[in-house]
Amino acid sequence: MANIYDIRRWGKVAFLVAAACVVAVFLYVSNNLIDDLAAQERQRMQIWADATREIISISALETNDADIGRALAADIDFLLSIIESNTTIPVLLTDDDGNILQHRNFRLPEPVDSLALPMLSQANERFLKDKLAALSTTTNVIHITIARGFNQHLYYEDSTLLKRLSYYPYVQLLVMLVFIAVVYFAVLSTKKAEQNKVWVGLSKETAHQLGTPISSLMAWMELLPDMGVDRDTVAEMDKDVRRLETIASRFSKIGSVPKMEDADLGTMAAHATSYMSKRISPNIALKVDTGADALAVEACPPLLGWVMENLVKNAVDAMEGHGTITVTAGRDRSAAWVEVSDTGKGISRKNFKNVFNPGFTTKKRGWGLGLTLAKRIIEEYHRGKIFVKASTPGLGTTFRIEMPLKS
Repeated sequence: MANIYDIRRWGKVAFLVAAACVVAVFLYVSNNLIDDLAAQERQRMQIWADATREIISISALETNDADIGRALAADIDFLLSIIESNTTIPVLLTDDDGNILQHRNFRLPEPVDSLALPMLSQANERFLKDKLAALSTTTNVIHITIARGFNQHLYYEDSTLLKRLSYYPYVQLLVMLVFIAVVYFAVLSTKKAEQNKVWVGLSKETAHQLGTPISSLMAWMELLPDMGVDRDTVAEMDKDVRRLETIASRFSKIGSVPKMEDADLGTMAAHATSYMSKRISPNIALKVDTGADALAVEACPPLLGWVMENLVKNAVDAMEGHGTITVTAGRDRSAAWVEVSDTGKGISRKNFKNVFNPGFTTKKRGWGLGLTLAKRIIEEYHRGKIFVKASTPGLGTTFRIEMPLKS
């Protein structure tokens, strides 16, 4: 059974690893796309800078030849068209002293009709200077050499499209994580629902199969005294037959809403362990201390007794024929509790929660469903908690049940 549990656990790990790989591939592709777009924008800005330098160079030329003049004018028109084609990337052009010579594609606080800085209002001028200060700390700058000792500097922001794409990997990551979480928990819920159906069907079928031989045994018990069998022996046999009837009744209650009634948790714990005391090895000491105070709870005695017997039986198996089992009960604020402690082989801390998973067992026999059903009975039917309070390998284990006290 432990191998089946390991397969399930590694299956979950494999699913999560595969999901992480898919997310990593998507992020890798998205980041490459963003890097390519950023490189293209820098190339466009380099062309823009080259066009600016050429316009200044052509404007500085003097010629009396009409044909050359027309050719230079055509060149300037072409270069200006390159500059005008940039409608998406915000740009600032400055001189060596940091004076803003030109701006483009910024959303200014106040509308303007000209790109020249002298025409700007104080609000717009302040806005552009703040932008320049921010861009000066980035690598988005291209230096333009106009002449010896005379330079201009082109600062630019990422375009709106590039900014949106830069957030895309994070949005994509969030969507993928949500999708994976939904699929993961949907699969777990479906699997758990299927397991519940199997357990319920198995329990009810077990109760049905036990019903006929138990009825027959009860009839035979009535005949044994007349056949000369010792009455004390018959009485003990009758207890076991009645116990089988109780067990069958417990199985029949799995999957249906049990009938709850007022009960004393300490009394139920003592009653459940008293039956086990005569049916365990004499080398195992069973101590019960449920205190003098009543622990009023709302419970289904047959199912709660099953849980207690299961914990005692697991403690017996853990001690391999010798040791001490201690059952104690008490109250803590608004909760009543029962603890079952043994001096057995203990449980490693990593398995404190695993012991309640279906199929998990450290024994050579058994299906690994006892503690799983115990957890369901306590948490779903009694609104309580069951957990490993403490355990040390080689020294022993303490299981604790907590249930709400009746007001």
